[in-house]
Amino acid sequence: MIRRELLVGLAAATAGLGLPGLVKAQPVPNSVTAANANTLGVISGGLDGTYTRFAADLAAVLDGVDGLRILPIIGKGSLQNISDLLYLRGIDLAIVQSDVLTAASQQKVFAGIEQQVQYVAKLYDEEVHVFAGPGIERLDQLAGKLVSMDNRSSGTAMTATLLFSLLGIAIQPVYDATVDATEKLRRGDIAAMVRVTGKPARFTTPLPEGARLLPVPLSDPLLETYLPASFSAADYPDQVPAGQTVDTIAVGAVLAAYNHQNVERRDRLMRFSRALALKYDTFLRPPRHPKWRDVNLAATVPGWTKFGSQPPRPQAQPSRRFRNPEVTGG
Repeated sequence: MIRRELLVGLAAATAGLGLPGLVKAQPVPNSVTAANANTLGVISGGLDGTYTRFAADLAAVLDGVDGLRILPIIGKGSLQNISDLLYLRGIDLAIVQSDVLTAASQQKVFAGIEQQVQYVAKLYDEEVHVFAGPGIERLDQLAGKLVSMDNRSSGTAMTATLLFSLLGIAIQPVYDATVDATEKLRRGDIAAMVRVTGKPARFTTPLPEGARLLPVPLSDPLLETYLPASFSAADYPDQVPAGQTVDTIAVGAVLAAYNHQNVERRDRLMRFSRALALKYDTFLRPPRHPKWRDVNLAATVPGWTKFGSQPPRPQAQPSRRFRNPEVTGG
């Protein structure tokens, strides 16, 4: 009898007849649209990388500001992040290296990318390190030699490939993680290794004795994409003689946005930009990543267009394939 009464009661509730003490769930109108109306996806870097920490900080600080919700997403390198920004649902922002536009244009992988991808903010700089073994003093001496440049899909590989191409130096690229490349440099299996990271770089395996930092010549083609930088003995006492400096270039980390022409999506990114400026001081305090102190929201990025600096183009056909504006917030 008890079981029968329970079943009757559940049937009544399901039919919408209601029971004392029970509240009938009401449908939320336009719930999909409402859930996505203020959401922005930010694709970043590897699990333990600085890019990922920055994306997490953006979510921690900006969630709720002007109704925004920020979704940090793990990424797979600058070129893949740009592809995801262009084509993947739910991605509105990406943290990438500033030379990704030049690399993408050179490789002809994305048509019209300069108009589709713009920057919200320059973040911080990462210096290009070229560590060479004994007997090599100049970059051009690496022609025809084995040079390690991290994993094939890494930002370091992208930058190193572009660097040697712009300088006209035909090296033999080797794709090894830093710890493996350091050991190969020690054994003399490779002539040099490239790292793109903020100075001073830290190594799990110490650099071999006699390794030196090679100067990068500051040519006009390089300075169209990169910033001048240098190393001192304070940065690397074993590789740079006291009182001297070694010239190099720096590549910026950039917070990039898709240049939406859709009014609602563009407005969402504009609100994000305003919220970032409004809460900028919060990013400078613990527990946020220390690199936020290097961020200058007024800084420009060579070769890039600032998001919001130009009026949107009249919208014709949707330029982002595979997107459903009724389903995704990207």
